[in-house]
Amino acid sequence: MKMSSLTLTFKAVSFSQASFKKAPIVSLQGQPVLLFNQQHLTLLEALEQKKVSTFSECRNGFCGQCKTKVISGSVSYITEPLVTLEADECLPCCCVPSSDINLDLSADGAEVVVKAPKRQQTETCDIP
Repeated sequence: MKMSSLTLTFKAVSFSQASFKKAPIVSLQGQPVLLFNQQHLTLLEALEQKKVSTFSECRNGFCGQCKTKVISGSVSYITEPLVTLEADECLPCCCVPSSDINLDLSADGAEVVVKAPKRQQTETCDIP
């Protein structure tokens, strides 16, 4: 039986040459709501998990019902939308954030990110 040989090569890359991409933060009218870390296929799915009120129909970029105004940031499309969009609009059903993004959607009822209150230091004393 003849065995083939395989040669593996290793190219060292310094830490400064490595590229790390931060997961985009999705905010609603300035309120951070979620960190988009590829657990969802689309922005719409991520928003729905956080209980953000969004209307959608086709979920494929055909109808335009989920059209959302983008205050800041950018998205990348998984599938090309078939509806006409303005420069400051996106279709969450067929896109993912490509940078931190702030959407003109209400955060009412959504599970938003809240800073934890600072803990107060307690003093201990010995009681005789």
